[in-house]
Amino acid sequence: MDWHNELDTIRAEMADYNAKQPASQKGFGILHHEALAEGALSTKQKELISLAIGIARQCSYCIGLHAQACIAAGATREEVEETVNVSVLMGGGPSLMYGLKALEAYDQLKG
Repeated sequence: MDWHNELDTIRAEMADYNAKQPASQKGFGILHHEALAEGALSTKQKELISLAIGIARQCSYCIGLHAQACIAAGATREEVEETVNVSVLMGGGPSLMYGLKALEAYDQLKG
């Protein structure tokens, strides 16, 4: 899977949705920004949690977007590996398969 291409695809789809449903997208954008802002948990911790949920929910686009955000927040591969471990604990075999996608995304996007 080409993760750069996947992210380009979802961003184009999100832009189309935003143009057609600006109020909904604006509301989600505010929620996204506020939920991931620094607080008692760091943005990096919140992005790792988001990645774990993307893995557990088997959402490839979520995995790509949050893997990229984890990189931007300074997450190491080891931190992503441990995030995958927790996802597997909570989600079993399917989370392992999507966890491997998350590691592939991290490696490609980290470059």
